[in-house]
Order: sequence, then structure tokens, then C-alpha cells
Amino acid sequence: MRPQDFVWLLLFSAMAAVHPQRHPAEIPLLISLALLQVLEPKIPFFESTRGNVVSILLKLLLGYLLIGFTGGLGSSYYLILLLPVVSAATSFGVVWSLLSTSAACLTYASFLMFIDWNRYWMDTDQKAELILRLTFLAVTGFLTNTLSEANREQSRKYRLVAEQLAAANQSVREAEAAMRRSERLAALGQLSAGLAHELRNPLGTIRASAEMLSGSLSSDNEVAREVAGFVLSEADRTNTLVSRFLDFARPLQLRFSNTDLGEVIDLAIAHLEQNSPKYDVHVYRNYSPEIGPFQMDADMLERVFYNLLLNAAQASPAGSVITVKTRPVDGFAEISVIDRGSGIDPKQIENIFNPFFTTKPEGVGLGLAIVSKIVDEHGGRMSVESEPGRGSTFHVHLPIRAKA
Repeated sequence: MRPQDFVWLLLFSAMAAVHPQRHPAEIPLLISLALLQVLEPKIPFFESTRGNVVSILLKLLLGYLLIGFTGGLGSSYYLILLLPVVSAATSFGVVWSLLSTSAACLTYASFLMFIDWNRYWMDTDQKAELILRLTFLAVTGFLTNTLSEANREQSRKYRLVAEQLAAANQSVREAEAAMRRSERLAALGQLSAGLAHELRNPLGTIRASAEMLSGSLSSDNEVAREVAGFVLSEADRTNTLVSRFLDFARPLQLRFSNTDLGEVIDLAIAHLEQNSPKYDVHVYRNYSPEIGPFQMDADMLERVFYNLLLNAAQASPAGSVITVKTRPVDGFAEISVIDRGSGIDPKQIENIFNPFFTTKPEGVGLGLAIVSKIVDEHGGRMSVESEPGRGSTFHVHLPIRAKA
């Protein structure tokens, strides 16, 4: 029970106690109105538009019956018609408020039809009283609607401010995550650069020694030749890994040119189809014609899109479709790579752009870190949406502007 519920019950009890009973239906009608007024906020149906209309009509009907049973035009209960008028004014706009006020005035004026005009008449004072009562109903409805409309407008403003604050908070959280990622990238980049530089020389020595050993072995010493081959292949694999470390660590030297985004994505798709035939996937293109050529490093971005497409293909089952979609968003070109694969664990989403983080058995964890670095150098940003078992969507936002 709310405090206002006790007030409503007290008011209706006072009306039932003070007003002399003129008809047996008076008390039941007052009880019905009290229950409707108290239970209305507690019943979910009355929260809908249809429920509000039903509530207003019920109040209008109960008020009409109460006035009719207690004297018609002369009833002291004529002000009970304010209940539907105020309810409509607080729940709806001007049109519904006018309709409700007109219905209440017509309801009260309809009792003129039940007067035997052969026996009764109305003098000037009584006509003036009738007009005043109808006018009071209309004025009350208009004032209530004006105040309610002001409150609704203020609520809309507060809601808009709350949405803007929520968006700002989300942007702040994303900026904090990007800053933390940048700090980790900087620290790990320095470590990777030093480590890769120190590994290059011994790797070259190991590979050269393995080549000399392999060339000096006789053809019948199969075991030694096989071991030398293992050393060569592992040295090459380690050298490739060191090269990737250096790619991640060294500053990027971007070469900007006015390039068509669709052509760059098409090159990445062709690269995927050429170098990764084992992935039985189909790439569906959905390019926006509103995005024209803009400043970018085409080679670097082709690497970005190829990496994202390769990850999508590796995560997708055979025969599935990968969608690449572009659209303009607030001065940025948004490129979305959508797959229907296994998805990403929500606990891992914040870490997937960190270097050396990977969920693949043979992965190094530098692919998405380098992709994020390239996008950052373009002045863009990346985000990901994923649901385990239903796929992932990687969004790349690139600024559509001339590079200074």
C-alpha cells in the first residue's frame, strides 16, 4: 500500500459518511471508484494505452451512474467527473484530454434529457450555475494537461540527458580500455624489439651451420640429414616469428593515397581465396556506395582485412558465409566482418587485441595486435561483438578525411 492509497480510501470514506444516502447504489458505486483508483497502478494492464482508455471509460461510467442515482444535475457528486478528466490529462496529450473533457461535460449535460420540462424549468441563476460547472470541468482538464505536458517534456529531457551520459560513460570506458591496450602495446613492443634483435644473429648462425652440416653429410646418413632438415625448418620458423615481432615493435611508416575502400577489401578477399583454399567459406560483399575514395595506406589495410577474414574463416564451419559490410557513420567508414562461427568467450574479448594472447594451439597472438596498431595509426578504432556459439562481428572505423 502506498501513502496515496490511504488518502484515496480516506477521501471516498468521507464522501460515503458525510453525504446522505439517496440511493442504495450510492455506497457500492463509491466503493467501486475507490477500488479502481487504488488498484489501477498495481494492475499491469492499465499501464498500456488500451488499459488507460478502459480505466477512463470505467471512471466516466461509474461517475455517471453515481450522479444519476443521487439527483442528476443537482447531485453534489458532479465533481466526481474530474477523475476521468484528470486521468486523461495526465496520461495522454492534448487531443485525448479534450476528448475526455468533452465527454465529461456531455455526460453531465445529458441529465437535462431526464427533466420533465412540463413541470420544471431553469431560471437564469440555475443556467449560470450549470455553465459554471461545465466550465470548471474544462478548465481543470486544460490546466492538468498543461502541467502534465510540461512534466512529460521535462522527463524527456532528463531521459535524453541520461542516454547521453550513458553513451559518454561507454565512450570513456572504451577510451580507458584503448589506453590500457596502448600502454601494454608500447611496453611489449620495446621488449619484443630488443628480444628479436638479440635473436637474429644466433638464428643466422644456427641456420648457416645447419646448411653446412647438411651439405657435408653423405647421402647414406639419413638420420643426420633429417635432423639437419629439422634444424633448418625450425630456424626458418623462428626467424619468421622474430620478423613478426619486429613488425609489431617497429613504428609504422604509412604511405597515404586516395584509394577506394572496396578495392582494398576485394584484394584481401582474393588473397584469402588464393592462399587459404582449405577454408570452405563464401564471402558475401555488402559495400555502401556512399563511401568514396579517401586517404589510406592500401597495403596496410589489406593486411588488416585479410587478417580479420582469415580469423573469421578459421572460426567458421565449412560451407558457412562470411559477410563484409561497409557503411558511413559520423564521418567514419565502418567496415564489419561478420562470421557465424564459434564466437568468443565474453571474458576474453578485452584481451584479444593484446599481443601474445591467443586461443589457437599454433597461434602466436600477434595478428590482432598488429591489426589494431595499423587501425590506430590511421586514426581509427576497432571494436568487437560476439556471442559464443553464434559468431562474431569485428568493426573497423576509419576516418573519411584527408590526411594532414
